[in-house]
Amino acid sequence: MPSRRIFEQQLNSLQDSLIRLSDMVCRAVSDAIAALKGRDLELARQIVVHDRDLNKIRFEVEELCLAMLATQQPAASDLRRIISAMNVVLDLERMGDHAANVAKTVIRIGNEPPLKPLIDIPKMGEHCCDMLRRALSAYVELDAETAKEISREDDVVDQLYDQVFRELLTYMLEDDRTIKRAMQLLFVAHHLERIADRVTNICERVVYLRTGEMRELA
Repeated sequence: MPSRRIFEQQLNSLQDSLIRLSDMVCRAVSDAIAALKGRDLELARQIVVHDRDLNKIRFEVEELCLAMLATQQPAASDLRRIISAMNVVLDLERMGDHAANVAKTVIRIGNEPPLKPLIDIPKMGEHCCDMLRRALSAYVELDAETAKEISREDDVVDQLYDQVFRELLTYMLEDDRTIKRAMQLLFVAHHLERIADRVTNICERVVYLRTGEMRELA
């Protein structure tokens, strides 16, 4: 089989792994929010355990990227694709860590009564997953303009985070007995906000792939 065909198969394998990993991350985020809302400690524990699967895929992708760099000597656009894949897989793995940390927070909360109805935090989770799915689609399609649009939606998640922060701060100031529960929810919101930041990183890689220019979008 010609070397170029093998190389294209490897590139396609990289792309498939990134799509698979992004789907796993979205599932972990959605499950973590569901566990928080339902005080589902068993689901939270499963998310923590399954984070190892995300880590395994990350290392497999990195190993393939390094092998391609060592054996194929790619140039120009091919080199950008490999470098971008290495960066994207790291961001995806870190998103999985954030989802696992939300699950760990659920475990720490345990069966404590809810401090307040959860409204903005689930919205943050939904928006993060929507951004991630569309960012991976833009990555596959090399759609730099869509990637730029998605990166601007990070402001929506930031605004939700600010809303959560202000509301929880009010609870803590009015009754210091709520501080522990409020801080746990604030940790959750922080992890979701960081996921949105890492989606922006992926969007930057899409622009890099398309234009060869690496610049900050946020």
